[in-house]
Amino acid sequence: MCGRYYIDDETARELERLVRHLDQRLKISGKKDIYPSNQAPVITGYQNEFSAELFTWGFPGFNQKKLIINARAETALEKRTFKESLLNHRCAVLAGGFYEWNKQKEKYTFRRPDKSPCYLAGFYKEFQDGIRFVILTTDANESMKDVHHRMPLILNEAELDAWIFDDSQTELILHKVPGTLHKETEYEQQMLSFL
Repeated sequence: MCGRYYIDDETARELERLVRHLDQRLKISGKKDIYPSNQAPVITGYQNEFSAELFTWGFPGFNQKKLIINARAETALEKRTFKESLLNHRCAVLAGGFYEWNKQKEKYTFRRPDKSPCYLAGFYKEFQDGIRFVILTTDANESMKDVHHRMPLILNEAELDAWIFDDSQTELILHKVPGTLHKETEYEQQMLSFL
């Protein structure tokens, strides 16, 4: 699952590097946590070039109750709610890293080992109140599975072009295993020794 992520100065530099003509309202400064229902920059494509847009995180849920913030990569193409968007409106959500909590409610931060931004695979759709995006999730890899059983589907930079522009690669990318991540926590296990 992915229920919160952050953007930071490194994310801002990456967005500026990828997108030729960046709108001023997409400029990022400092670290900011992104929660469901927040607006956030996402990378889309227009005329075979990357572009950046400000979309809202989460599709309206059934009966307008809960937001749908994630979709399972393994089954998204089978779901009416997601299929058309996934086939025609893919995006990448740029993140400095993301957070997950274990069963003891301890918070962990996950990011790339080299501290470069993560590209979270997603897709978007237009609704009455604007354009909204969802982040795809997959089974947790070795970096995450002791904290949570799901994780975002993370793209490598080399996969960005294929994810956004090449429809023939969609299904293949949906089944990839994300690379190794660095894990941090504010909590440290303390060992007590008894003499």
